Amino acid sequence: MAENKVKEIEDLIKIISKLPSLGRKSASRIVLKLINNREELMKNLTNALALAYKNVVHCKICGNLKSTNLNCICSSKKYESICVVENLADMFTIQSAGIYTGSYHILGGTLPTFEGKNIGNGLLIESLINRVKKNSIKEVILATSASIEGETTAHYISDSLKETKAKITRLAKGVPVGGEIEFLDDGTLFSAFKNRGPIISD
Repeated sequence: MAENKVKEIEDLIKIISKLPSLGRKSASRIVLKLINNREELMKNLTNALALAYKNVVHCKICGNLKSTNLNCICSSKKYESICVVENLADMFTIQSAGIYTGSYHILGGTLPTFEGKNIGNGLLIESLINRVKKNSIKEVILATSASIEGETTAHYISDSLKETKAKITRLAKGVPVGGEIEFLDDGTLFSAFKNRGPIISD
């Protein structure tokens, strides 16, 4: 006997299963929960997603998320330090650990390991330099991953900020080689921040 599949449900399962850490079984359970709670969950989720899609954008200055109706926190609050991360997931990980309370700068990725004409294309590196100069930032913490690309990015940013008065530091080597910030535990992150030091150029 052929399995009776509803296209709309199958489409929902396929979409939700693409989310991090969710396979088809978990996605199926989520979809059934939504279907069985149309008014309480599905309707509210649909409205919230529609509003987020319409109103939430990336700040062109710091890369953080902001509402189209409001100024980003980077332009409405004074700060003395900036923590530079590769992506939003890294920022959320550091925030949840409660080890840093300054401002963030989300690059939107890392630089390639090869020298190229468009080496910084698409990344918010020029914006970072402008923020440091404009706000007289005292310290820039480079919290990129310990991968080759992360190290390349950290050194490039450090070289680009040499003319500023900001102190440039790098997370301590408590971060394992190849390690991504998003997947580090709180203890490792705490140690890496506490023992951060100046970046060493080759």
